[in-house]
Amino acid sequence: MAPLPSANQPLQQRLLQLAQTLQFAWFVGHLSLLFCIFRYSLSWITLNYYSRWAQFSYRTAFISAAVTYGIVVYKAFRARSRAGSKAQGGVLALAADENVQYLAMALVWLFSPQYPLAMLPFGIYSIFHVATYTRTNLIPTIQPPVAQAPVAGASPSAKPQYKPNALAETIGKFVKEYYDASMGLVAFLEILLWGRLFFSAIMFAKGSWILIAIYTAFLRSRYAQSAFVQGQFRHLEARIDSLVGAESTPPAARNVWAGIKTGARSFHDATDVGRYVAGAPAQKKAS
Repeated sequence: MAPLPSANQPLQQRLLQLAQTLQFAWFVGHLSLLFCIFRYSLSWITLNYYSRWAQFSYRTAFISAAVTYGIVVYKAFRARSRAGSKAQGGVLALAADENVQYLAMALVWLFSPQYPLAMLPFGIYSIFHVATYTRTNLIPTIQPPVAQAPVAGASPSAKPQYKPNALAETIGKFVKEYYDASMGLVAFLEILLWGRLFFSAIMFAKGSWILIAIYTAFLRSRYAQSAFVQGQFRHLEARIDSLVGAESTPPAARNVWAGIKTGARSFHDATDVGRYVAGAPAQKKAS
């Protein structure tokens, strides 16, 4: 992360220096994504899904998402290149990087028919990224921290203590309090989106079978890497088990559900990328 501008510089110069960083472009991308989702939601509420503004907002949202994740992937690649290290596991290890996966999905959604639900996981991530960047970069640049007077008897070599910013503290509490619940919501939306794609596939919508194949691979990888996705799948399984286990449920329905679970477990075992990557750890999403 680039260092913050010096507090001794004028505000305009501090902002200009901040705006010249790659991380600021990342921040603007997330902010743009949120604005586009908000603009599209207005069209969705008024049932103007395919108006000029709706289509522009939808496509621009995924352009913004692709830019933000592209920046993170580029910075990670540049850091590895400078360190002289090579990615372990080759192409499979690269595919296991969550930032690469979200970058790929942003591009897939960009060139696919409209699925408004696909914007929401990106939007939730962006809320926290914008909040965190605002707290750690934007606020300290606009209002540099003020050093507190040293406590009586403190060592002259002790690090100075700074007065906390009330807005930054509020944002930090928000992120800490709602992060886990929001990540669970993201996992739920990603599973729900698979169901939406499956419905399109059985209705033989144009390109739906290719799209669901790509998204299934993405969701399988998310399951391998995210405890939140695993938790949502366990919750879904327990919920359906409870419904199917009722006495009024026909035996045929129970057999179908048992077959689905058996098939899902077989698919899980057959697509375990870890055995092919030779133990290379998956790269976690940093954006």
